[in-house]
Amino acid sequence: MKLRQKVIFLAITPLILALCAIALAVWHQSALLATQQKAAIEQAYLASKEAELKHYVALAAHSVAHLYDSGRTDPAAQEEAKRILASLSFGDDGYFFVYDMQGNSLMHPRQPELVGRNLYAMRDNAGNPTIVRLLARAREGGGLERYQWVKPSTRQEVAKLGYVIPMRRWGWMMGTGIYLDDVERALAKIDTQQRGNIQNTMLWIAAIAILSALAVGFSGLALNISESRVADAKLKALAQRVVESQEEERARLSRDLHDGISQWLVSIKLQIEAGIERLSGQPSQTDKALAVFEHTAGQLNKVLGEVRRISHNLRPAVLDDIGLAPALAHLAEEFQHDSGMPVRFSAAGSTERLPETANTVLFRIAQEALTNIERHARASRIAVALAGTAHGVTLSIGDDGVGFDPADIAQHPKRGIGLRNMMERLEAIGGRLELDSSPAGTTVRAHIDYGT
Repeated sequence: MKLRQKVIFLAITPLILALCAIALAVWHQSALLATQQKAAIEQAYLASKEAELKHYVALAAHSVAHLYDSGRTDPAAQEEAKRILASLSFGDDGYFFVYDMQGNSLMHPRQPELVGRNLYAMRDNAGNPTIVRLLARAREGGGLERYQWVKPSTRQEVAKLGYVIPMRRWGWMMGTGIYLDDVERALAKIDTQQRGNIQNTMLWIAAIAILSALAVGFSGLALNISESRVADAKLKALAQRVVESQEEERARLSRDLHDGISQWLVSIKLQIEAGIERLSGQPSQTDKALAVFEHTAGQLNKVLGEVRRISHNLRPAVLDDIGLAPALAHLAEEFQHDSGMPVRFSAAGSTERLPETANTVLFRIAQEALTNIERHARASRIAVALAGTAHGVTLSIGDDGVGFDPADIAQHPKRGIGLRNMMERLEAIGGRLELDSSPAGTTVRAHIDYGT
């Protein structure tokens, strides 16, 4: 995987993980809220139905109160009470029922086939004794009881909530109930709606996650394309500068060879030929020939010095032989001798941990800085300092010249090539270049850490 792809992946992955965590939290909280809401609705709904049942039973008891409270216990009064209760109803499946305390069905308007039968031992599909539980509730003074019973309209056994009261003077249990399948359907509908809402929320979060990932991906792609174009442009400019530097170096070497060594060698050749002619002539010409050869030897020394200078510029052998600090001291001494400008060199600490590449870079930066000072600074004093610490090495070259504007130099296409070369050399090995310039002078600092 390429670096750009890794960057995009590392940008998208936390986003997806965060959205997944949000989705999980929303789903959990929504499910918990749905459960609590369903329980609250069920409780409120059942509470209203319980109150309604109590009102129904109170109404039924009031409808036969004139018979029950009269003190009559004769069969005629009881039959009249059963007739009145059988005529009372609320809805298709809302009715009242009457049992005696032995479990005999005395009145059931929706299921007349049960009347006269003893249902004390009746059990529902789950094996629960239905009538026994209702009678027990009535003996306790009345109350609510949930059980299973066949719904008249559907002929299926469903959950029912009943409310019964005792009529002790007649030995009856009178009550009514509501079937809970309607409640369960209403709650199931609410549950379905809540699951749909949760699912829609998850889909929205998934859509947002996908769109966000696509946005990050396209933004990263656009940024990569833009950075690639900028990098390509910089690479082309750098390649062009490298080519130009190579051509400038070749032109300089050509001038040095043509203007210096070549001319001196031609002069030496002519002088040697003249000396040979004088040696072959009169004996009096011997002294003159000796003077010619001595002059030729001096010019050969100059040629050797020029060759050493060119070789030194190409690759300083002193750097390999005696190390960075002595090489910089030698460079400062040569520069002072050639330019006449006083150079003070100081070294502190050790630089032995620097690799050869870093030594060469620092030496070249010192050469470039001294050359720039000689050409542009109009300085009277130069200070070169090399400092080694436990973390790295710092090379400082300062002068008291006229200074310059670094921002203006950086924007000019044909100026500041030496500074750019210094920066590029340091960046190539992980170092950094600091530049301070004012009318009071200029200081260049090159830092190289041992970890680079």
